Amino acid sequence: MKMSALVSRRGPNLAALLTLAATISGAATILQAQTGPKIPAELVPVRAALDKYHDPIVAVHDGYFSTLGCIDFPTGEKGNGMMSYKPGAMGVHFLNPALIGPKLDPMKPQVLLYEWVGDRLQLTGAEWFMPAQLSKTAPMIHGQALQGPMEGHEPVLPKELHHWDLHVWLWKDNPNGLFSSTNSAVKCAKGPYSFADKGPKMVMQ
Repeated sequence: MKMSALVSRRGPNLAALLTLAATISGAATILQAQTGPKIPAELVPVRAALDKYHDPIVAVHDGYFSTLGCIDFPTGEKGNGMMSYKPGAMGVHFLNPALIGPKLDPMKPQVLLYEWVGDRLQLTGAEWFMPAQLSKTAPMIHGQALQGPMEGHEPVLPKELHHWDLHVWLWKDNPNGLFSSTNSAVKCAKGPYSFADKGPKMVMQ
């Protein structure tokens, strides 16, 4: 928009100025969402490579499929066949089965993590995932050992699917820690379905 269009002979065009201000503000918001929280330098290129998945349609085109449910541990979890998790949520998982195997690629997580914000899915993190049958010891990625082995999160994953995983919160600050399984800043919208009376809860979005 040319600045000359914002000013008439009678003075500034208020409506045009407000439109320009809103456009600049919106662009700043998008830029902030794509840059995300402060992370170690070695993870910056990883986040940049995955920024395209802010659009979940792009994720679907690349083979990531939504598991629909939003995984939530509102009071945390201690034992009972599961890992010990701090209170918080994991969010909505988009799983790419084609990436599951005995080797981990630092640029290709098996899972993308999203959170519903209003009527939009917002990218919050990524998860590197490996079935326990493919490795007897914890695999390493990004200088971190994957956590586990743990049971699958029913009904998103069968309970019998023991696995290792590592969550990395690349786009949303996590008070629980960058590599914590749960993020206390992620929320699951209320819904009619939860899959356990204690500990974890899954909300159908």
